[in-house]
Amino acid sequence: MNPLLMPLLSLAGKAFDRFFPDPAQAAEAKLKLIEMEQKGELAFLDAEVKIALGQAAINLEEAKSPSLFKSGWRPAAGWCCVAGLVYQFVLAPVLSWLCLMVGISQPPAIDTGTLVSMLIGMLGLGGIRSNEKVHNVASK
Repeated sequence: MNPLLMPLLSLAGKAFDRFFPDPAQAAEAKLKLIEMEQKGELAFLDAEVKIALGQAAINLEEAKSPSLFKSGWRPAAGWCCVAGLVYQFVLAPVLSWLCLMVGISQPPAIDTGTLVSMLIGMLGLGGIRSNEKVHNVASK
């Protein structure tokens, strides 16, 4: 149950107690309110699952494509992230040190915020799959 709705349900329950002097009627009204909240929450979850399944189907079709422009964009994005991070955290410090030794200007730094957010998103999706495998809920 949504934690933000708990205080609202508590207040509604107190209001039902005042408006319905009969405890059975108040309990029935409270039950209907809880059922309405659950149906809304289940509908929201169902919509999210449908969106995720649709995106998975699109991803599968893209991966099957013989065209490198359709099937290779995700790996290309991943390798760009890795190349940027290798440059920023491995090559740039070594190059900076060498530039100081030789007396020339420093190599440029790159903004890794975008790279990291994209890579985390890509790895996060893979992490969910790994978590499924660890907990034996992976699809067969």
